[in-house]
This record gives sequence, structure tokens and C-alpha cells, in this order.
Amino acid sequence: MASRAIGERPIYVIAGPTASGKTALAVRLAREVGGEVVNFDSVQIYREISAATAKPTKDEMKGIPHHLIDYVDPRRNYTAADWAADALKKIAEIEARGNTVVLAGGTGFYLRTLMRPLFESPKTDETLRRRLRNIKEKRGAVHLYQMLVRVDPAAAASLPEKDHVRVMRALEVFFQTGERISEIRGRRAQPPDFAERMKIFVLEPPRDKLYEKINRRAEMHFAKGLVEEVEHLRRQGIADDTNALGAHGYRRVCEYLRGERSLESAVEKTQQDVRNYAKRQLTWFRREEKAVWLKGFGDEDSVWEKIINEIVPNDV
Repeated sequence: MASRAIGERPIYVIAGPTASGKTALAVRLAREVGGEVVNFDSVQIYREISAATAKPTKDEMKGIPHHLIDYVDPRRNYTAADWAADALKKIAEIEARGNTVVLAGGTGFYLRTLMRPLFESPKTDETLRRRLRNIKEKRGAVHLYQMLVRVDPAAAASLPEKDHVRVMRALEVFFQTGERISEIRGRRAQPPDFAERMKIFVLEPPRDKLYEKINRRAEMHFAKGLVEEVEHLRRQGIADDTNALGAHGYRRVCEYLRGERSLESAVEKTQQDVRNYAKRQLTWFRREEKAVWLKGFGDEDSVWEKIINEIVPNDV
């Protein structure tokens, strides 16, 4: 791989649902091809947010450099566009060293933003965002969706009614600029030069085994101090409505600490949330027409054999 010129070397993407073994596979692939791993998980980016994030340990990294992990202040409203800009820099640095980029994560919107950049949009108005979040909490995600139907029906038609994150962003753009997001999407920047070199692999473990693993992992996160971590973060002034504490697990712990549910309910609801998220992740990655699907978990030899057959002999 090192003999290839910059601009010819493939960029590998290891994607898939949470708990599918992406880290194990990405590290193994990076060792095979002389690579470095770039994270595209939207929770692992935050400093001090650890208990429920499955950030790779030093042992799991096996000496492979990892980037864009544990580097964003949890108070910051960090966006997909911010991540894409940081990822562009890391990719350039890695390839300048003569190494191969291995992107690993499960946040499909981050990956899509890197491959097909977003249009220029206004910075988040935190006051407006808090108002929209309050509406969601009091009246539900579907009410926000109906608001979008009234001001931008074309945008609403392209979104699930419970996708409150993107619905909220479309509302923010409209209320801040007076323009409909559906009408300004065409102002996207050109895809990066390396987009055509990206080879996407998606893990798809058996659904029942994946859900069992998700349930066990959630229980382990609570047993290993998730509640205490959230208590510490709140004492540091990090609000419940930040992106960081809105992540799976953290959101339900905040509800527990506010007295809105029992601890047992927080665990059960987190398990349900993450199972539903895994389902949505798989649905998202099915939109990537060129993706190669890998049946199984990332640490299985059968999965490794398939990925090796896909990259050899053309890439190595």
C-alpha cells in the first residue's frame, strides 16, 4: 500500500450498528494495510463522555493511531459539518504520511456529510434551539414535524416525522433565515476528490444476537458508573439539553436524576433506545448503493475473510 501515490490509495470505511464490532475490524484492517483509524461516531468525539460510549481502549487500539476521539468539549454544539471539516484535515495528514485511512463508526450522517458536503447554513441559535427542544419535550416530536409541514412541506416530506434532530435543524434554518431548507440544499459544495476512492463495508450481525449484546452492554454501562458520570458532568455545568447529554443512555440518566423515571426504567428505556437506534443505523447504510455488506460481527473470521477477498489483490 505504501508504494501507491497519494490520490490512488483506497479509503476504507467500516460502518454498522452499535455493538457490531466495528473497532475490532477497523483495527485489524488498519494493521493489514498500514492504516490509521478516523472515528465517525458522534458520541465518542466528546471529552469526559465515556461510560456509555464504547470508546476503544489502548489495548483495543493495538498500537494503531486513532483520530477524532475524545477531543470535543461536551458543552460545544459540534455539528456534522464540523466533524467533516476535521476529518478532511486528518485524512490529508494521514495520506501525506503515506498511510491508509480507515474510517470507523456508526453515525451515517457524519459519513454522508463527508462524502456529499452540506450547504452553507447559519450557526445554531442556542436560544431558538432551547425553545424547540422545550416544544419537543412538552408536545412531542410529531408536533415539531407538523410545524415543519406548515413552513417547509418539501423538507417535511423527505424526513420521518420522528426524526426530531433533522426536523429541528430544518426549523432552525427557516426561523433564522426565512429560507426553506428544501430550497437551499442545492448549494452544496463539491464532493471531496477522494470520495470515489472510498470503499464502504457495513457489518450486519444477526439481529437477535446484536440485541442481546446491546442489552448486556447497557447493563454494564450502568454497573460501571454511568449515573455517577452524568452526575459529575452536571456538576461541571453541562446542561441536560446539550448534544452530549442527549446521547443514548445519558438522556435517560438525566431523566432519572430529575425524578422522571426509576433507575430500572432508565436501564430498560436505554436498551430500547439503543436497539431502535441500531435498526435505524442499518436502514441508513442501506442507502449507500456501493456498500459491501458483511454478515456477522467484526471479530468473526468469516467477516475478515470476506473483507480480505474484497481488497486483495487490487488494493494491497
